[in-house]
Amino acid sequence: MSKKRIKMPKNIAIFASGSGSNAENIIQYFQNSDLLHFPLIVSNRANAYVHERAKKLNIKSITLPKSDFETGEAVLNVLRKYNINAIVLAGFLLKVPELLISAFPDKIINIHPALLPKFGGKGMYGSYVHRAVKAAGETESGITIHYVNRNYDEGNIIFQAKCTVEPTDTEDDIAQKVHKLEYEYFPKVIEEVFG
Repeated sequence: MSKKRIKMPKNIAIFASGSGSNAENIIQYFQNSDLLHFPLIVSNRANAYVHERAKKLNIKSITLPKSDFETGEAVLNVLRKYNINAIVLAGFLLKVPELLISAFPDKIINIHPALLPKFGGKGMYGSYVHRAVKAAGETESGITIHYVNRNYDEGNIIFQAKCTVEPTDTEDDIAQKVHKLEYEYFPKVIEEVFG
């Protein structure tokens, strides 16, 4: 008779730099989960709206200055304090330090608002991505969920979903289509990868 492997609950930290709509969507998706818990949101901006969302959701959120992400030691100490097993980047704009990548091998995932390898790299986030997609005359865009490595947006791809880009679409239209994909798929992929 084979023994059934018992899955242990995991604590996941969400890193976010801005509004935090993806963070809120993820936390709500998992609010009744026995396996995946989100006890902490980390931001590099004290005035990021994600802190307001965290308050409403009764989740601890902290701000760590950009300097803490240069070596990553202070960040790692905080994550250890909360017994964090994995990290989800949801609109986090700083580069993840080498120390964290080593401490969490294949345990850090990011969502990018385009179909990588197109429209990725340093400075390619949010409206900059949608503007570039529009300017290039692309007929489709979408989301890419990938593991985080040393280089911006170059980690192994876990999942992609596409949406059409019409010639009449504005940057905002593209953003709305991409957000819809983010909200639909990001929690499901997190569940698949870490559940």
